[in-house]
Amino acid sequence: MQVVPVIDLLAGEVVRAVRGERSTYRPIHSALCSGCEPLAVARALLDYTGSSILYIADLDALTGGVPQAGVLAALLAALPATTIWLDGGFRDASAFAALVRQLGADGNRVAPVFASESLASPQAARDAFLHHPGAILSLDRRGDQILDPAGCWTDASLWPARVIVMTLERVGAFAGPELELLASIRRRAPGAMLIGAGGIRDAADLDGAVAAGADAWLVASALHDRRLAPHAVPR
Repeated sequence: MQVVPVIDLLAGEVVRAVRGERSTYRPIHSALCSGCEPLAVARALLDYTGSSILYIADLDALTGGVPQAGVLAALLAALPATTIWLDGGFRDASAFAALVRQLGADGNRVAPVFASESLASPQAARDAFLHHPGAILSLDRRGDQILDPAGCWTDASLWPARVIVMTLERVGAFAGPELELLASIRRRAPGAMLIGAGGIRDAADLDGAVAAGADAWLVASALHDRRLAPHAVPR
């Protein structure tokens, strides 16, 4: 099991995500570091987990604003050994390409996360994974509501080699991971790298996620609150 630390960026600060209710997010308070400055938080999470990957949700872009290209460029420059998985609300392949052009050579270390809630259409999904073979699909859900204008949940032929199962209602809620859902996606994609998101409370939850078929999990709150001790984080 690989733990991938997460930062949610809003107006240049790291905020704490709770249940996907973005209007309620507030600046992060972490036991790992002081303040909400992105580089300080990113370094603390990477050091704590030993991860070489950082997942970033650009909430400005996700809510229809301007992508935080300056913040992303600064993080890439300061963290040369880190790969960023970026959810920037990309509607299609061209939206990601436009951002990468602003990042220069360091943009090669950014893997786009194309989210089912953001992709504009099935054709946009097909084109995104055709033009960006290293891209990641995020299958997004909030409660019983599938967030999916592109039809990604129903059409597994669209799925790339890496798939996130994003249960937004469990993010930051310490409600436990939705393992039955993850196991159902595993049955449909036996060869994919399957990444869970939302609900992790402790090391026992990570063990349960492995048993359900997860290869990795996106984690933020359980790290900031030290619910996962460094020695309990699988490397």
